[in-house]
Amino acid sequence: MQHANNKSRAEGLMPSRLIDSGVTMGHVHLKVANLERALGFYRDVLGFQVTQLIGDSAAFLSAGGYHHHIGLNTWESLGGSPPAPGTTGLFHHAIRYPTRPALADALRRVVAADIELEGASDHGVSEALYLRDPDDNGVELYWDRSPEKWPRNADGQLAMYTRHLDLAGLLSEAGR
Repeated sequence: MQHANNKSRAEGLMPSRLIDSGVTMGHVHLKVANLERALGFYRDVLGFQVTQLIGDSAAFLSAGGYHHHIGLNTWESLGGSPPAPGTTGLFHHAIRYPTRPALADALRRVVAADIELEGASDHGVSEALYLRDPDDNGVELYWDRSPEKWPRNADGQLAMYTRHLDLAGLLSEAGR
């Protein structure tokens, strides 16, 4: 493999056609140091359902009965440490909620578990909460506004922004 040459070769390439618009992103599979601790976050705090356990080394979790949205394993990471700052790796994975009240319920769960938020932003197209799981993986919890409500500039181009998210206002929608 010639990884050093990939960047220079890829810089001049343009796709012959764009990816199919029906493509979606699938599940995330995370290396964790302690499976029970990770389950405490994803299952007990966020509310994902365990669909399969593989001994005490891996778990698969879902929302709504899907085979899995999140995989957790200790195969290469049992007792390990998170990557050091300044190294490559996962910045965050994102969990999309279907409605603002569903995101508000997620915020209620996070607050009840005394988990600190790293940020909370209104991006115009979405509202997002940023936090860390027990293995220091970045997690974004968000919901998307409908495309007709997305901010656009005078030319009709998407004009996303980052503004403060009113957490008290969001929490008031929990349970709706």
